[in-house]
Amino acid sequence: MEHYERIRALREDADKTQREIAGFLGIRQSYYSEQERGKKPFQIKQIQALCGYYHVSADYILGLPKGLRWPRGT
Repeated sequence: MEHYERIRALREDADKTQREIAGFLGIRQSYYSEQERGKKPFQIKQIQALCGYYHVSADYILGLPKGLRWPRGT
């Protein structure tokens, strides 16, 4: 599953419309629709905002495996 498909699934699971999420992100619904279909890229700040909104990690949205190591000393 691609990241934009996970974002769409999160929205649908939360019973939100594209218009509601676009408003939350401060963008037009038509642009958000293109992002959700993978036609336009999500900005990092949008992914961060969506993580907070849906209470999920960026790792989940990006489809990264669990247990990735973090660099030491950061």
